[in-house]
Amino acid sequence: MYVDAAPEDELKKQITLKAAELKIEPIDAKLDRVWKAIPGYNGLEVDIEATYQKALSSPKSESITYVMKEIPPKVSLDDIGPHPIYRGNPEKKMASFMINVAWGNEYLTPMLDTLDKYKVKATFFLDGSWLSKNKDLALEIKKRGHELENHAYSHPNMSRLSTERAILEISKTKQLLKESLGIDNKWFAPPSGDYDQETVKLAAEQGLKTVLWTIDTVDWKKPSSESVVAKITKGTEAGSLILMHPTAASEGALEGIIQGITQKGITLGTVSETLSPARLQTKVE
Repeated sequence: MYVDAAPEDELKKQITLKAAELKIEPIDAKLDRVWKAIPGYNGLEVDIEATYQKALSSPKSESITYVMKEIPPKVSLDDIGPHPIYRGNPEKKMASFMINVAWGNEYLTPMLDTLDKYKVKATFFLDGSWLSKNKDLALEIKKRGHELENHAYSHPNMSRLSTERAILEISKTKQLLKESLGIDNKWFAPPSGDYDQETVKLAAEQGLKTVLWTIDTVDWKKPSSESVVAKITKGTEAGSLILMHPTAASEGALEGIIQGITQKGITLGTVSETLSPARLQTKVE
């Protein structure tokens, strides 16, 4: 439809009709029996008045550009309480690398270089004892635009700790992230994926959501890089959180994984981006 196809009242009527056609309802966050907490996904609707005013001020020969706005879900992750998160919303075509760092310094810089090459941002979950000894390397990760988050302090099995020790493991690394890197920590990845509901509750009391993974490279078992590429490319879906470490296997596989995932039409971003309800694209014409 073109701006000069109707008088002003007809123009607004046509925009309103198109708005009903283009509206996408939001998806609420929910608890899933298998995947636990799944984040919501914003809906999308035409901002009728903004579109109308833009159309009036545009050259009459131009087609209408619809101004869109996102509609937040009625239920968010915060509303459903403290539960572990294993994946993003399957309607959001984004996935994330969760890179847990407690060792493997020799592979970190090559992995950062590969991420830079493809303009991909990842989330690095740092062991606090590693961070205390490797502040400069952590600052380099931050400088390159990646997200840095909490992987406890001494890589314990969280479910086996006393309440006091579990609190300390999380809080000590949270404080270190703030003091060393100026980071306000949001996510907690329990070491070895070991947790219980008490762990999730204690992390939530410190303002952190507990996040695990959808698909695992199992790179610590020293598989071939080729097998890691095949496994992760095949298994990654919209919303996948991909676990890896700075190892030879993952360093060698990273480029192939990025290529394979992006060829599936999935965007790679940080954990915060993947688990956010924000839509990937809001422009509609």
